[in-house]
Amino acid sequence: MQLILASSSPARAQVLSKLAIPFEQISPHVDETALPDESPQQMVERLAIAKARKVAECYDNPLVIGADQVAVINNEPVGKPHTVTRALEQLLQASGKAITFYSGLCLINTHDGTIQSCLEPYTIHFKNFDQRTAAAYIEKDQPLQCAGSFRSEGLGIALTERYEGDDPNAIIGLPLMRLLGMFEACGVSVLFH
Repeated sequence: MQLILASSSPARAQVLSKLAIPFEQISPHVDETALPDESPQQMVERLAIAKARKVAECYDNPLVIGADQVAVINNEPVGKPHTVTRALEQLLQASGKAITFYSGLCLINTHDGTIQSCLEPYTIHFKNFDQRTAAAYIEKDQPLQCAGSFRSEGLGIALTERYEGDDPNAIIGLPLMRLLGMFEACGVSVLFH
């Protein structure tokens, strides 16, 4: 089985490596601008499919994984902050509230053209915290390239009360349980590979 992860995310690659199967990682270079009247949930599933398709166009026989993620608080999408100021604003907005992370996932079997996709939600309930705490977290964990200014695989857990969802890997943007189901639908078992 030739497997390609259509993503430039080191965190997604790290999650996929848990399956102990070889894969190649290729950045798909897809425009991630939301379409007019598109919900955050529709956007991430569309982008996951677009990323997988973009990479699949160049190959004949691999399985190609596409993924995208958005954080939503108060029904509004929360993107990557890129700056410390914006990260601080995002975290203070999340204090005492819940953020739902939606992961779009797509698997394309280029051998037969099959496309599977899904949307996986995962909700994080944040503690109440102040600006000093948020600033200390940002300084230590540097979540400037993370949706919602939060890295669950880092010190972000210090800001949380509880997690709610089926697959904790979905927080990082690659829901492995759903991916394994997609593999099985293609006749692939990671245990017997």
